[in-house]
Amino acid sequence: MPLQKTLLALEALDSAYVNGESVKQLFGAYPRVTVDVMTVQGEKGSTDFVKVVVPGSEGKRSGGQAPTMGIVGRLGGIGARPSRIGLVSDADGAVAAIAAALKLADMQTKGDTMKGDVIVTTHICPDAPTLPHEPVDFMDSPVDILQMNEHEVLPEMEAILSIDTTKGNRVINHKGIAISPTVKEGYILRVSEDLLRIMEMTTGQLPVTFPVTMQDITPYGNDLYHINSILQPAVATHAPVVGVAVTAQSAVPGCGTGASHEVDIASAVRFAVETAKEFTAGICSFYNESEYDRILGLYGSMRVLQTAGAQTTPAV
Repeated sequence: MPLQKTLLALEALDSAYVNGESVKQLFGAYPRVTVDVMTVQGEKGSTDFVKVVVPGSEGKRSGGQAPTMGIVGRLGGIGARPSRIGLVSDADGAVAAIAAALKLADMQTKGDTMKGDVIVTTHICPDAPTLPHEPVDFMDSPVDILQMNEHEVLPEMEAILSIDTTKGNRVINHKGIAISPTVKEGYILRVSEDLLRIMEMTTGQLPVTFPVTMQDITPYGNDLYHINSILQPAVATHAPVVGVAVTAQSAVPGCGTGASHEVDIASAVRFAVETAKEFTAGICSFYNESEYDRILGLYGSMRVLQTAGAQTTPAV
């Protein structure tokens, strides 16, 4: 069950000694799954990027044509040692991504193989720095957002779920999970009806969505406010991206410990797994293609929002 895999991932990541290789060992019982680990050094330390590929029965890696889905566990770090002891709230994205990969891998051993490949990426850093932010502090990262996207947002991904703790704000006042509208090449599109249906099914509740602004889908580093990094994968791909936020009723700092709720993370895992099943089978769409073509014809490309923009001082 997703909760069991979530507990397994939480137990493994809640350690000062965890690294990418110890995460790789979690998949030792799944010979069809490939796990790659790369250590990357940044200005503020290092982190281990982890890529897990769960192959499908008709996936492109085996010569098939089934779609490939990406699951990105987005975060700054899983720990803020030595200033904070233990797993921080920001770790939820990594926990959910690893747990989803474990669930998909375990399904194969029980005869339930998806049609398409699923690629899961995240990074493991138990001693990341923190970052001032309003209304509560965030976790920072030892590497910059460009390096994150380079290792986590891959060309093979034809649609992406970006899972991230999104508790450090006052605009989502719901404990559980919430999804964003679909973001594609600078456009904020309407919320996918298929994903709303899957969310209703997997949570047993009415679907919850969260607002996205133009600032949120621009790259970090442009001095604009971002709710967090949940939609930063959208600046590095042509694929549609949907944020899956692990949320709280109160504003919780990303560097806060004791703030990861197993059942909420498991809800994100369950949603991601069911979406992967349907998307790789070709029965779930992240956006309406004809509507997207229409908006492009009417208003043109918005890819400029995927760039740093015009670095000039605006006229007063």
